[in-house]
Amino acid sequence: MKLYNLKNHNEQVNFETAVKLGLGQKQGLFFPVELPIITPLELLRILKMDFITRSTEILSKFISSEISKEVLYEHVKKAFSFSKPLKVCINKNISCFELFHGPTLAFKDFGARFMAQMILSLNKKNESFTILTATSGDTGAAVAHAFYGMKNIRVIILYPKGKISVLQEQLFCTLGKNIKTISINGSFDDCQKLVKKAFDDKKLKESIGLNSANSINISRLLAQICYYFEAFSLLSEEQRKNLVIAVPCGNFGNLTAGLLAKSLGLSIKSFIACTNDNDTVPRFLSSGRWDPQKTVSTISNAMDISRPNNWPRIEELFRRKKWDLKELRFGSVSDEITKETLKELFQLGYVSEPHAAIAYRLLRDQLKKDEFGLFLGTAHPSKFKNTVEKILENNILLPKELKNRTNLPLLSYNINPDFNKLKEFLLEK
Repeated sequence: MKLYNLKNHNEQVNFETAVKLGLGQKQGLFFPVELPIITPLELLRILKMDFITRSTEILSKFISSEISKEVLYEHVKKAFSFSKPLKVCINKNISCFELFHGPTLAFKDFGARFMAQMILSLNKKNESFTILTATSGDTGAAVAHAFYGMKNIRVIILYPKGKISVLQEQLFCTLGKNIKTISINGSFDDCQKLVKKAFDDKKLKESIGLNSANSINISRLLAQICYYFEAFSLLSEEQRKNLVIAVPCGNFGNLTAGLLAKSLGLSIKSFIACTNDNDTVPRFLSSGRWDPQKTVSTISNAMDISRPNNWPRIEELFRRKKWDLKELRFGSVSDEITKETLKELFQLGYVSEPHAAIAYRLLRDQLKKDEFGLFLGTAHPSKFKNTVEKILENNILLPKELKNRTNLPLLSYNINPDFNKLKEFLLEK
């Protein structure tokens, strides 16, 4: 698999190098040179496969030249060794596709665990790595648990202090060992800037074997393609004809993966890019002006991102496929409407959380009569227990994954968004 740097098309690397580097020169994202296509006949065959076999088949379309299908199957099996995604019917024309049945109760488990397997597979010389990543809530836990206890890998996770839920924090800031967590006095965008500065420091990058587990890493992105095929396999022929998928968007990795699934050959009619008040992309799609504002805090904190890292990949895919960006549906939802929507879903018999509620609201408002809609459930409602219970006036039971960590002490450090302070921390062995 060959990939090129979106900021310097002359920089081309193989899959192994892209996974290890995370970012290319000038903080450029890697993107596939070739975009494989699955024929309609082959798609019918693939859709009949079980989740692990199908996922291996899909991923092999991109990386079979470097990892054999047999070896890849074993890694996929280990990465996705938890309950499959689940489709839950909300009404006749809308269902939720729940992606939160993994060990950290969020869709991030798919990408983080597959990336961990890829680093294990590709690290034949047992080199030491430092995984540096920023999280707005769920990435941190998924990455921490995926790499926990792995030999020669140190994980450092940055997150905005006071701007993720208490239970999100408990899930990954209580592990210790090779997992280090730092709360930053600022926003997620500040955390993301620090990660990018670290990758720009060539000496630092080489001295500690720096890598990133954000959705900027191509291995995470490819893994997320797989569950879109699973969603499609669970639909009837009639539902597949005019399928619209609403995606809660923060860093836009999830939407990028969905669009890559469409590029492969999945006949998805349209996607809805769903944001909260941090609406850089909806405003851009409406006006043509890229104008990020200061990040604001909302009850859908994982989407509190004003400068989404993956947007350049989406633009590149639309350019390569000659798709029209005007065909991408979009919208933003305020906290007040999010609260109303959570109540509406509860009255329909479904307990949701703010991120999925935003996707449902925009899907409900934009879905046409002849269309079938899926909205992605990206995190378990219990991760936002205090917020959801207050809105719904109803108790939420904690699953064991959270219950087991609620009384453990937080092991986080705290710094201002100062790169020199972070650099000192990174250089400590």
